[in-house]
Amino acid sequence: MKMSFSVVVALVATGVVATPVPHAVERRLPMPTPPGIPSASSARTQLAGLTVQASGSTSGYSRDLFPHWHIVSGNCDTRETVLQRDGTGVVTNNACAATSGTWLSPYDGATWTASSDVDIDHMVPLENAWVSGASAWTTAQREAFANDLTRPQLWAVTDNVNESKGDRSPDRWKPPLASFYCTYARSWVRVKSYWALSVTAAEKAALASMLDTC
Repeated sequence: MKMSFSVVVALVATGVVATPVPHAVERRLPMPTPPGIPSASSARTQLAGLTVQASGSTSGYSRDLFPHWHIVSGNCDTRETVLQRDGTGVVTNNACAATSGTWLSPYDGATWTASSDVDIDHMVPLENAWVSGASAWTTAQREAFANDLTRPQLWAVTDNVNESKGDRSPDRWKPPLASFYCTYARSWVRVKSYWALSVTAAEKAALASMLDTC
C-alpha cells in the first residue's frame, strides 16, 4: 500500500507507526522543474493571447494518434528520459529502464522509490489537445507534442494522481497541492501558447485564478 509523507506522519502521531520511514527524508528532495516554465507575468500575457472557444469534438480521437514514447537517445525513450531528469539517484540498466531512484511528485508532494509508482503526465492531456486544435495536426506534429521535452509538458508524478486527472482541464481538475497551482497554471499556459491550442472560457478563468496564487 502506498503512503504519502503526510499519511505516515499522521500514523506516527497516533502510534500506529513506531519508527521513522525513508519518506521523511525523501520529502526534502528539491521540487522537479521541467524546462520552459514562464514567469507569472509572462504566463498572464500568454494566457491573454490564447484563443477562447468551445471545445471541439472528441470524434476520431485515439491516443495512438499521438505516438509516444519515442527514442530520445540510445535506448532511452521519452518516459525514461523524464524519469532520469526528474528523479534523484536514478540508476538504469542496459535498456535504460530505471531500476532504482527517488521521485518527488510535485502534484501531491508524495515520494516514491519504484518507477512503477510514477507516471509521466502530459501537462496538457492528449485528448484535451485534440479538442483544442490538435485534431487538425499531422501525426508528426502530434508525436512532437506528446514527447515535448523542451517545454513543461511532461512531469513525473504519482500514478494514482495522474489517473485522477485524466483528460481534464484546470476548471475541472487541480493538483492536490494548492501550493503548486502557480507552477501548474504557468506550465499549462506555456504549453497551450506554444502549440497554439485554444482554451474554453471556464478553463481561462480557472487558469487566471490559479495565477493569482503566484
